[in-house]
Amino acid sequence: MCTVWSGIPAPPLSHRIHTHLCGWGAPQPCTPSPCCLPCPRCAQRLCSAAWGDTIFAVSSGHGRCGVAVIRTSGPGSRGALQSLTGRPALPPPRVLALRRIRDPATGEPLDRGLVVWFQGSLPGLRPAEPGEFTRRAFRRGKLDLTAAEGLGDLIHAETEAQRRQALRQMEGELGRLYQCWSNTLTQALAHLEAYIDFSEDDNVEEEVLSQVDATVRALEQEIGSHLQDGRRGELLRGGVRAVIAGPPNVGKSSLLNLLCQRPAAIVSPVAGTTRDVVEVALNVGGYPLVLSDTAGLRDATDPVEQEGVSRARDRLQEADLVLAVLDAAAVPTEPVGLGAALGLLQPPPTTPCILVLNKADLLEGNGGALRAACTQGHPLPPVTFLSCKTGEGLDHLLALLARELARLCGDPLSGSPSLTQSRHSLHLRQCIAALARYGQESRSDLGLAAEQLRLARRHLGSITGHVSTEDVLDIIFRDFCVGK
Repeated sequence: MCTVWSGIPAPPLSHRIHTHLCGWGAPQPCTPSPCCLPCPRCAQRLCSAAWGDTIFAVSSGHGRCGVAVIRTSGPGSRGALQSLTGRPALPPPRVLALRRIRDPATGEPLDRGLVVWFQGSLPGLRPAEPGEFTRRAFRRGKLDLTAAEGLGDLIHAETEAQRRQALRQMEGELGRLYQCWSNTLTQALAHLEAYIDFSEDDNVEEEVLSQVDATVRALEQEIGSHLQDGRRGELLRGGVRAVIAGPPNVGKSSLLNLLCQRPAAIVSPVAGTTRDVVEVALNVGGYPLVLSDTAGLRDATDPVEQEGVSRARDRLQEADLVLAVLDAAAVPTEPVGLGAALGLLQPPPTTPCILVLNKADLLEGNGGALRAACTQGHPLPPVTFLSCKTGEGLDHLLALLARELARLCGDPLSGSPSLTQSRHSLHLRQCIAALARYGQESRSDLGLAAEQLRLARRHLGSITGHVSTEDVLDIIFRDFCVGK
């Protein structure tokens, strides 16, 4: 039933019920009144009760502040604003106005402002569930699932690159890419179904089938290329996992503390102090970095240290980037020997690595020979000399880190938008598998081939949240005018 704050009476249950051909919303008893709203998918007016409850929530975050923002949504929002301001007339739409905020029960002035938080609740309003405003926007077609995910990423973005990627996704670039593929697949499916149903009546030409095959092959290649992006979007969204690895007592924990500018890990001259993994999140050059300090890699005899070494090995295998730390005063001064010392750490061969030669302040006569060995063409990763004690070489290390992070994550503003969710990757891989099966089935059974296209289309629609069978019929009648 219609219930509003402005005093409009609720219609009796005897009034007729709206029936929506579009299927949106539940039929509701209603009579024409100002509280009725147009259905977002058809021209028929819909009782405000079908829009759901009126909800409210604080949208300016929590904590001490002079101004708070309250957001409401639902059929009671208009009446709530009238009750709070004590005025029957509302400001013009999309225009902020200064109003005195009053207690709706007593009329007592509470504050004056645009919107202000007040204690208690109003009849007919309820607190919003987590994400309910965004859910309503999705249901009303204002954004798709990828844009909603981008909004969530934007809220939780901690670096400039994360913000740029989230904003680009929230504005719909990723959703438009997937919707374009879905439209292409919808057209191919419609043409194939038209060929199956009407080819015997000579209403559909023979080359339609070859055009569908070409479209499916091109789409399969395009989606495959999109998947082969090196996980750039996922790394940027969740942070690049970097592991500090090396023998005991070479300054791994000191390096972690130096990079995060706080005593996050215990530092001691006793070898084997670090037993567990210590993890911190950093912002390096605008890119997110999740840095892990691990136990020294050696043949340990202590059971606790053995477990720490095992965990360090596991983290090395999962790392996106390795910071291999060696004692600059104890490593060989020839390229082959330096490479052998690095090989003892057993970093994954395909994982990017930066060789950090720590304790450079202790180098004496062999310092020049060691620096020369790092530049004599031996296949070594990028090398930097560092002193965690004095801080010398930190700028060069940060520059190397920023360069590697930019290479791994890419520029979020250039090229096509990147994958950001494992959910997207899963559905796209299943879509490609269905397109591959179409190529096999199309040689023997066009009905089974069409089913594979439907399955591929459902996977694409699951990413954006748009799945409809009516679009296929629209294209059939639009492109072929079957039956005139």
